[in-house]
Amino acid sequence: MRRPLVLTAAAALLCAGCSTADAGSRDRPAAASPSSTSSSGPRSAVQAAVAALREDSAGFRQKIELEGEGQVYGLTVTGGFDFAADRGHLAVDLPGGAIDHSDQVFADGKIYVSGVQGIGEDAWGVVPRDKAQAHYLLRAPLNDPEHVLQQIAAMRKISREREENIQGVRAVRYRGILDHRTVTLRMTPDTRTKTDQARDALGSDLPVFADAWVDGRGRLVQIRMSVNMSGARVTLTMALSDIGEPVRVTVPRAADTVPATEVSGILNG
Repeated sequence: MRRPLVLTAAAALLCAGCSTADAGSRDRPAAASPSSTSSSGPRSAVQAAVAALREDSAGFRQKIELEGEGQVYGLTVTGGFDFAADRGHLAVDLPGGAIDHSDQVFADGKIYVSGVQGIGEDAWGVVPRDKAQAHYLLRAPLNDPEHVLQQIAAMRKISREREENIQGVRAVRYRGILDHRTVTLRMTPDTRTKTDQARDALGSDLPVFADAWVDGRGRLVQIRMSVNMSGARVTLTMALSDIGEPVRVTVPRAADTVPATEVSGILNG
């Protein structure tokens, strides 16, 4: 009976339209090196790169793929973020979606969101940043890139893989796993319950794998998180660029904003 339960839980955690197929083993991590579980080596390299980025700024592009029954549904999240100042902007696009675009601005502890259902076309919904929640597996609350960094910094059983060419830069790839606590960070209660059910049906933590690419200057240049449960797959890849470049943020006028207690929908994580 375990496999039907896993199938049901996996489908519930992904967006509508994704279904299931046979599980694969493409994402099984390499065996961890002896140093990967200590406070030095691969783990410290990843954590140091994340910590450095949190004190800097960068442009980023996320590609989120949801896959089932041979079909792939893709979202993109692009923008710039000053992590040190906790300010940024991003655009979310879902080609072919009922609502295919949203703009989001992060500033002063708030997230401003365009295209919110029930709010006027020219108005912005406003949500306290610390109240935003994730509605899907491996999605950040309102696509907050800081949330992704927090999860990557919590990678476990990290191994140093090989050097690869990422955006024209040579970088070392580090691979690890995310535990249940990290995966369910800031999930809505309903999504957390479904994730707990999937873990219970599987009999172990969900097989969530994480990769971080760090260049020769210790900079984080790319991140990836992925899970494949009985063929229901989600992958989030975030490429970083223009590290250290200024990020300009235009905050919507107060007259154009409306408080929003919750913002959901596949565009909003």
